Amino acid sequence: MKYTLLIIVSICMIMCKPTTNNTHGTYGKKANKLINESSPYLLQHAYNPVNWYPWGEEAISKAQNEDKLMIISIGYAACHWCHVMEHESFEDSLVASIMNEKFVAGKVDREERTEVDDVYMTAAQLVSGRGGWPLNAIALPDGRPFYAGTYYPKEQWINVLTQLSQLKEEDPEKLESTAQQLTEGINSSSLIAVNNSDFNYSQDQLVDFVDNTIQTYDVKYGGRTGSPKFPMPNSYEFLMKYHWHTGNENAIETVKIGLDNMAKGGIYDQLGGGFARYSTDEFWLVPHFEKMLYDNGQLITVYADAYKITKNPLYKNVIEETLEFIQREMTSKEGGFYSSLDADSEGVEGKFYVWSASEIDSLIIDKNAAKLFKDYYDVSKKGNWEHTNILNVKKEINEFAKNKKISVEDAIASINNSKSILMQERDTRIRPGLDDKVLTSWNSLMMAGYIDAYTALGNKEYLDRAITNANFLVDKQMQSDGRLNRNYKDGISSINAFLDDYALTIHALVKLYQVTFDKRWLDHAEKLVVYSTEHFYNNDTKMYDYTSDLDPPLIAKKAEFSDNVIPASNSSMARSLFALGTLTYNKDYIDKSKQMLNNMLPQMSETTFLSFYSNWYQLLLDNIKPPYEIAIIGTEAETINKKLSGHYLANSFMLGSNGDENMELLEEKNQEGQTTIYVCQNKSCKLPVTEVEKALGLITP
Repeated sequence: MKYTLLIIVSICMIMCKPTTNNTHGTYGKKANKLINESSPYLLQHAYNPVNWYPWGEEAISKAQNEDKLMIISIGYAACHWCHVMEHESFEDSLVASIMNEKFVAGKVDREERTEVDDVYMTAAQLVSGRGGWPLNAIALPDGRPFYAGTYYPKEQWINVLTQLSQLKEEDPEKLESTAQQLTEGINSSSLIAVNNSDFNYSQDQLVDFVDNTIQTYDVKYGGRTGSPKFPMPNSYEFLMKYHWHTGNENAIETVKIGLDNMAKGGIYDQLGGGFARYSTDEFWLVPHFEKMLYDNGQLITVYADAYKITKNPLYKNVIEETLEFIQREMTSKEGGFYSSLDADSEGVEGKFYVWSASEIDSLIIDKNAAKLFKDYYDVSKKGNWEHTNILNVKKEINEFAKNKKISVEDAIASINNSKSILMQERDTRIRPGLDDKVLTSWNSLMMAGYIDAYTALGNKEYLDRAITNANFLVDKQMQSDGRLNRNYKDGISSINAFLDDYALTIHALVKLYQVTFDKRWLDHAEKLVVYSTEHFYNNDTKMYDYTSDLDPPLIAKKAEFSDNVIPASNSSMARSLFALGTLTYNKDYIDKSKQMLNNMLPQMSETTFLSFYSNWYQLLLDNIKPPYEIAIIGTEAETINKKLSGHYLANSFMLGSNGDENMELLEEKNQEGQTTIYVCQNKSCKLPVTEVEKALGLITP
């Protein structure tokens, strides 16, 4: 359905790059109502001359009582263009006077209030076919939007506000008609038909889909062809899983090309570890410099899986450096993980991360070492980006060392020494802003990354940090009845959690059980499933709504079906139900999961873009071929589990104990005096073995 919005003709949405930069401060002005919020993003706007309100009943009531249009302005702390629009418009007294006189202005942190962002982002996409942040929606006093866009330069923003406020005075019926039409569109975007037909999807259909989707990938640089490039970690997870099942070499090559180029590119922080959110070009060179927890957690999982398959030392290095970055800069003393680092410092995007050739020469006294470092990281006097340099790698270290006529060991030693010198200098720079709120869903992604890094590299510290984080979430964010909170900041747990918080936490806890064999993690996961099913499950759609039935209603009841940079909450819940149901032999969980997948099959068959449904396709693989249940029982269960988990086993779930039988599959399988491995499928077990290599021989794609 297409929507002809009555006011679009007169207002052009233009994206242009400003020449000014953002700064923050109190400006000597009176604080607005955001001053009592905990969100770093909202606090950035607390001294704007705009009379901002946080999202909630107070703002809506004021708009209705005064019959004013609402501005719903949405962003997040690390958002560069949010900062730009703040500096250009929201700090400007003329703009503020227009907003304060004619509108009630609400500010929303999209990471805290994802459900609000989802509603108004859908409005923006219906209006213009695109979205992004900052997101600025204009709504009637009851919150129904009739217009939505993204970033506006100051004069254009003034023009938008002036025309819309004038339209309200002259023709309010048009606004009402547009708002009604747009609200209908927002509601219809979350409709999905229940598929009651028999599950019908063949291996041949999957092969055709993968052959077609791989053609959309850049065969030279990896990722989707063109720019900008987003990592899209879950797509790589699917391709590795598909390769394991089928032996398809194109699938694993697509993964390796992407991971290699990301690891060498400017999107990866070559000094400090960790990935930026996306690359603005097709080469992975110029990042949008903000670092998000959710990207790094998922990418650790991807590189860990890829390391198990390839044993590429580059991937091991990425895992270790990125987790050093997470521990150093993104971990609270309580074991929670912070949300993001800003793209800007001192009002300039990327300033913290870039280098001039002369600066490097002044720091690295050994001229030969300085030249070696500059050559390896593509540093020149003219620069590779805006007259400065983003560190990136052009050649493999073996080839580079050979060309320099030195050993690989000497090249690595010299480069690492120079890196430590530059890191010491970088630590003296003014740092990008830290968004130190702790989000349950994103923490679960990072916890899962630590678990996967542990299985790939065997570093016990990674498992310890995962357990610390799991305890933090259970102690601080989970209530006795299984209800979760979404946000934790300054010792306060707040905001009733959304479906992604439940689905991703269940996913991480199930993973944690499989490496520890500590059943309490499964018990916590099951409690979360019971609670979320009671409060989120929609019997009409046979899917889960994004918000709880306890939350105040918005203008639309939304649900997430399509995967994106973070997998959809429904696909994550479906996979979590499948995993937990398989481990605990709970048929109801598996049936719910399969019904959810069946509902999605018509949509999945209509696109060749993997990223829209990559998590669903992982679940599809598990339904096409039933997974292995690998039970390890005996005093050496932990040691054997660690050895087995170091292999990439895409179609397997691990369970076990040191002898205390605490799972149905483990009953009566303990053999006194030895540790035994049972490889099972569909509750049917092959003859037990005691050696890892023999067990691996029983696990076939």
